[in-house]
Amino acid sequence: QVQLVESGGGLVQPGGSLRLSCAASGSTLEYYSIGWFRQAPGKEREGVSCISSSDGSTYYADSVKGRCTISRDNTLNSVYLQMTSLTPADPAVYYCATAYCSTSPIVNRPDNWGRGTQVTVSS
Repeated sequence: QVQLVESGGGLVQPGGSLRLSCAASGSTLEYYSIGWFRQAPGKEREGVSCISSSDGSTYYADSVKGRCTISRDNTLNSVYLQMTSLTPADPAVYYCATAYCSTSPIVNRPDNWGRGTQVTVSS
């Protein structure tokens, strides 16, 4: 069973950048498609991005398209979410999970959730 741990969250000013990491243990991450989700207080969980295990195809929610890049390093058993031009709409707890990627919705059937990492955007 794969275990996932997120890191890289923190406080950043509007317009700033963060790179979130999702590190796996217990299994080889390259066999899994990985999705990133976020949930802000009082809001529904949102699928943010997904990267496929089969061909590395990437998928993004409209809310982050053009500002985020998902990538994976199978040698480090990790997936990353590079976030730029952060806005006050981005603060949330960000989670990674094993999942299935598609065009709509971009992330399906999440499982093996990490505990999340907090992203705060404030000046």
